Amino acid sequence: MNSGRQRVLAIVGATGTGKSALADALAYRLGGEVISADSMQVYIGMDIGTAKMPPAERSVAYHCLDLVWPDQEFNAALYQRYARAAIDDVLSRGKVPVVCGGSGLYIRAALDDFTLDDAANPANTALRQSLEEEAGNLGPLAFHAKLAERDPQSARLIHPHNVRRVIRAFEFLEQGSSYAQRSSGFDSYNAYYRCRYIGLDLAPAALYERIDVRVDRMIAAGLVQEVARLVDEGFGQALASQQAIGYKELVPVVAKQLSLVEAVAQIKLATRHFAKRQRSWFKRDTRIAYLDARLSTDELLDKLTALIT
Repeated sequence: MNSGRQRVLAIVGATGTGKSALADALAYRLGGEVISADSMQVYIGMDIGTAKMPPAERSVAYHCLDLVWPDQEFNAALYQRYARAAIDDVLSRGKVPVVCGGSGLYIRAALDDFTLDDAANPANTALRQSLEEEAGNLGPLAFHAKLAERDPQSARLIHPHNVRRVIRAFEFLEQGSSYAQRSSGFDSYNAYYRCRYIGLDLAPAALYERIDVRVDRMIAAGLVQEVARLVDEGFGQALASQQAIGYKELVPVVAKQLSLVEAVAQIKLATRHFAKRQRSWFKRDTRIAYLDARLSTDELLDKLTALIT
């Protein structure tokens, strides 16, 4: 554990709870900088659909955004390296790192004392293509069940619909290791940094209403045009194969294979399911103190400032 007196702050919660606005305002008030912990905001050019804070609206410096192109390999192990380097840099300059995101694994990779070292092992392209084909043929549930037969301990750590991580688990098995071994320490909430966790939460019905409005605003802001540009730049297949909600649903729209109305309905439903999984993930972490996301950013900021001082 980094036992220095300086502390890291983490703002976590489901999509649509207002984390980004609060983190930006908090970092500004405290003289800090924001460390993004979003598994999709690392991709260059994927801005609207990942809800990146526009540069003109940022009050402070941001880290861990726009790290790779959409067709490049990225994972939690790589993120861990980037995030810890950024946090250590911010701390070394006497500022407060404010880690913000809804990707639970990325939050833990940055802030908890366990190591994900799969970045050191480049993927076997032929094996990965074979596994991707098998996953497509079997479907996510049957593919996950196959992993559970061979490696039940790893399968318990991976959501059945997280096909990319199931594929990674099979790759580890071929390397003579396992996802569970590589995630040693994952089941224990042991801190790597001194960190105060603040969660924003809403009742499901209110959250789902916000999600619907959020998706509509993304469409109005030009998400379809953003996807079309990325497809024109050659990233269509990457967008379609990623777990990038809002992108994979719109690729068929750009190809005129699906109506925008149908795609928007799919995005809203997928985002609701994702938010439900996020809430479940964070509720397991008893270190998180929750605030009511219905409050304004200023009200939340005042409450949070009182909590951490």
